[in-house]
Amino acid sequence: MKYDIILAGVGGQGTLSVAAIIASAALKQGLTVRQSEIHGMSQRGGAVVSHLRLSDGPIDSDLIPLAGGDLLLSMEPLEALRHISYLSPSGSLISAAEGVENIPVYPGMDKIREEILSQPGARIVDARSIARESGSLKAVNIVMIGAASGSIPISRENFIDAIDERFRSKGEKVQEANRRAFELSLAEACGAGS
Repeated sequence: MKYDIILAGVGGQGTLSVAAIIASAALKQGLTVRQSEIHGMSQRGGAVVSHLRLSDGPIDSDLIPLAGGDLLLSMEPLEALRHISYLSPSGSLISAAEGVENIPVYPGMDKIREEILSQPGARIVDARSIARESGSLKAVNIVMIGAASGSIPISRENFIDAIDERFRSKGEKVQEANRRAFELSLAEACGAGS
């Protein structure tokens, strides 16, 4: 088994936290994990991308080749389009609906949405609404993990353990909000998003 994930977003969206949580859950599952990250002025809203490779055997490289990714999970719609060349023809694309207009020539959201949904099997998740329902607007990235969890070969229990571990130092209230964000987004994991 081998499963390659491209995680994309901009600084401040928790893209690297998503990578850390998925990696931790994969290790709990007994998988081998390799990861590579690129931070482009991430503290100022610049691009952040992580390659996360999961396998039940050895992994030769940290980087996913072009057209080799099984999943492109994007916290930001334009970043999904910027990294689509890494997705295999049979791969899945899941993007948050909310854009971060961090450049002066940011295209219209209707055009971006149309392009994303033109990809076979692509889904757009209203992550902000689900995070709000969970009690924490900061949990958008956890919503995206839940929305993608049905595609990733990791058990729900290992995801929950990794989320709890990640937020343990923040207290039970924060842990519970993030657990709830994950649970509420599980319907999106089955393709309920548009």
